[in-house]
Amino acid sequence: MKITFPHMGTAYIPFRALLSGLGHEAIVPPMCTQRTLSLGTRNAPESACLPLKINIGNYLEAAEKDAEAVLMAGGIGPCRFGFYGNVQQEILRDIGSDLQMLILEPPASGWQDLLEKLGQLAKGASRTQIVRALRLAWAKFVACDRLERLSLRVRAYERQRASTTKALEQALAGVDVASTVTEVTLALKEGITRLNSLPQEPDRPILQVGVVGEIYTVLEPFVNFRLEEQLGEMGVVIHREIWFSEWIIHHIILSSLRSRRIARLRNLAAPYLNHFVGGHGLESVGHTVQLAQAGVDGVIHILPFTCMPEIVAQSVLPLVSQDYQLPILTIVVDEHSAAAGVRTRLEAFIDLLSSRRQEGRRKLSRDKPVSDLVLAEVTPDQ
Repeated sequence: MKITFPHMGTAYIPFRALLSGLGHEAIVPPMCTQRTLSLGTRNAPESACLPLKINIGNYLEAAEKDAEAVLMAGGIGPCRFGFYGNVQQEILRDIGSDLQMLILEPPASGWQDLLEKLGQLAKGASRTQIVRALRLAWAKFVACDRLERLSLRVRAYERQRASTTKALEQALAGVDVASTVTEVTLALKEGITRLNSLPQEPDRPILQVGVVGEIYTVLEPFVNFRLEEQLGEMGVVIHREIWFSEWIIHHIILSSLRSRRIARLRNLAAPYLNHFVGGHGLESVGHTVQLAQAGVDGVIHILPFTCMPEIVAQSVLPLVSQDYQLPILTIVVDEHSAAAGVRTRLEAFIDLLSSRRQEGRRKLSRDKPVSDLVLAEVTPDQ
């Protein structure tokens, strides 16, 4: 079967390996572009959040490459993501597409349905093939995340602009073509060596900025206007708090076993938000507190317009900002957002953080909230 999936950051690399290993033809949708967004907004409800619209665009572009089915994750809780698969199926039917949706519900909603869908996906594959495909896909998830994590530090010190981005692309390409776990390990080592060997300026003044928010807008460069690249080239080390491999571990594999990491984040968020609000809302608050305690210069909170869990997080983050003297920039994106507007706001935010660093104003003080709090908020471009 020819199966496609939503395009989200580097996830296409392990997904391609998984589907191919199970005997399917993986139809990787083209990288997200303005055409992808246009196709999605033309066919999705206006009130739907940006990820759903771009997903529709992904599917339609993959259908042009003869995709027959879509592999899509499900969800539970207040976040509308749990309805995505079904809503997208209805949208595709309404526009005359015969793409079949294969929705993998999370274990928290019941292991039986998940195992049945996985069984359908692996139909015809031997047990050996299934194990090999899962091991290879997992190795690629981990490798992609490790390479991206390293690039977030290296890029801030690079001597030649965009050299890190180019080296990362080459390293990821090596992981993509690897056909065994051993080859993935070798590609990872080569990629790490390539990134670490780039000419750097170690004495450059560096800012430390955390990035939190809704998983899709954090991981997909097209949606966040290549935020990590922009900041890195401004001399900023990014501390991204969402990684696909970690999300799989803590939200799928350990979801029924109560991940200690998630429990710790909820404890950190408890003074500001003490109940589950869906999506990554609670974690965004916990991550921001964690970053503040680590002494970062600022935090960027990015979310899609109308995202309910992140709107809840956004409403309480000013309290975190006040308690920790931590500037927080909130970027809300939708189909009307523009690269130039986001760039201008990022530059203003970095100028603010640089000024505060020079003035020595970045001091942790939960007991005595400061009165000179600076909270920058970005709303969708109109």
